[in-house]
Amino acid sequence: MRIALIAALIAAPTLSLAGSAEDTVAARQGYYKLLGANMDVFATMAKGERDYDAAAAQTAADNMVTLTKYNLGHLYILGTSSDDVEGSRALPKIWNDFAGVQAKGGDFVKALMDMQTVAGQGKAEMAGALGALGGTCKGCHKEYRAK
Repeated sequence: MRIALIAALIAAPTLSLAGSAEDTVAARQGYYKLLGANMDVFATMAKGERDYDAAAAQTAADNMVTLTKYNLGHLYILGTSSDDVEGSRALPKIWNDFAGVQAKGGDFVKALMDMQTVAGQGKAEMAGALGALGGTCKGCHKEYRAK
């Protein structure tokens, strides 16, 4: 399974190798904005705010799968939590609960792979997979992201 995006957290480099904490937080937020932009494709189609488009839904799913292959280790360095950097929403708990983060990351990747399988097959299939995928996002946000 492709949980490299979370597994990389275990081998996170030190801040001195990655630049300023603020730049690291901005880069991390940019990564998640890319995921969010693709999630929005599904959400707007599911809500009927946008016509279902099989090609667009499949592209969004494929984009997200591609993003899971990105090594996030350098985006989760010590000193970039919500306690350390203004504007960071990453709770310090992340750095103390890698097993939990990995489990939630694995759930996300599994739900995303399911989405990739059905995204282009029809609105009902895509919307059905969206509930599980969104639930994995919410689960991680609830545990590891500041409000």
